[in-house]
Amino acid sequence: MSSASLPSRQVNSLVEPGSIHMSSGGQYSFRVIGPCCRLFDREELPWPCSRLAWKSKEPSWRRIGRRFVPDLASRRCPSYAVELLQPGSRSTTTVLTLFSKRFTPVLQEWWYSRHPRSQGHINSMPPTF
Repeated sequence: MSSASLPSRQVNSLVEPGSIHMSSGGQYSFRVIGPCCRLFDREELPWPCSRLAWKSKEPSWRRIGRRFVPDLASRRCPSYAVELLQPGSRSTTTVLTLFSKRFTPVLQEWWYSRHPRSQGHINSMPPTF
């Protein structure tokens, strides 16, 4: 069974900050600090990088565009800043992407919007359903 045919649960609301959840495999639990946007740092690409626009290798100092861009692998799934709670060890803060869940179109637009109006204070929380 391919990963494209696996059923995924639709996400239409945020996970409450401070709530504690088990991982999908049950190996650890985590406390949600808050939602976040997982970004890809283009400066971490190896030199030279390939770009379709150039049809060749592009040196790092000639890269066009923003340094930080939304991570294409995780833009359809919610990411949260979390504190991993592992028995017998110190807690660790990290970013966790829940790939088994998918955004509804409305929530995905709020989370990774390209519109300038999305940066306003009124858009600090997603629309209610």
